[in-house]
Amino acid sequence: MKKELFYIGLGKMGMNMAERLVQRKWRVVGYDPSESTREEAHQRGIEVVKTIGDGVEKLSQDARIFWIMVPHAQVDEVLDELSDVLRPKDVVIDGGNSPFQESLRRHKELKEMGIHYLDAGVSGGPGGAHQGACVMIGGEKKIFEEHEELFRDISAPDAYQFLGSAGAGHFVKMVHNGIEYGMMQAIAEGFTLLKESSFDLDLVEIAKLYNQQSVIESRLVGWLQAGLEHYGENLDEISGEVAHSGEGQWTVDFARKLDIRVGNIEQALEFRKASQGNPSYTGKLLSTMRNMFGGHTVEKGKVQNT
Repeated sequence: MKKELFYIGLGKMGMNMAERLVQRKWRVVGYDPSESTREEAHQRGIEVVKTIGDGVEKLSQDARIFWIMVPHAQVDEVLDELSDVLRPKDVVIDGGNSPFQESLRRHKELKEMGIHYLDAGVSGGPGGAHQGACVMIGGEKKIFEEHEELFRDISAPDAYQFLGSAGAGHFVKMVHNGIEYGMMQAIAEGFTLLKESSFDLDLVEIAKLYNQQSVIESRLVGWLQAGLEHYGENLDEISGEVAHSGEGQWTVDFARKLDIRVGNIEQALEFRKASQGNPSYTGKLLSTMRNMFGGHTVEKGKVQNT
């Protein structure tokens, strides 16, 4: 297999993932609707095109690879644009945060056309995308195995796994994000207690300490430490209103269908919803972590990414 693919969507995650592949000797044809983004991608060694149609024409393999990295609401738009040019044996990989039920539908629809579909949940934020992400993959095992080199190159060491049939990758990523909500909420609530205590505590030093062989050592605590160092302990520049993404809600909704209680995740989600118009220091801590690992806009007065 020639190391070549068409990468559609060069946002914070996509740009870094595409550049990582270039560094690993892949020929990456890339498209993004933003001209400035395309210019940056060109500087990073990505072979940019102005339209999706232009990108398709540049691919040389019989069985082509299309990696889609756009918001979930735009995936069908991209597939519609590709519908006239996709052909049997092509491989479509959805690397965004799509609802797993939609991945099941897309897999079925594309399979009827002889086109292979893999759903790939990606975790690690923009930094992880560049240094090596954690990738959760669902679809046909044979197709995964044929393209395992791609997932190996895009991931950190031992940080990718084939999880099962279509939808499994996005389902596991959905639950991952639900867990993330609960973990972040606990960290933010704990550090609010530390700040409001009568002790004169240095939150940066405590975060650093917690991240040295303690039970709660984690990347989230490390990102909080970095955020406190960058913005200052009072987080004056940071919004105390916390945006939320679809995956937390999807996790709660699906748990309800299974009659499984996910109280911690649900409460973390409800906190974010209630924070709109009701900012707090706990909210600032959550926003800070979102900014440090995901690059989300969290400064006061600016629209937050969801």
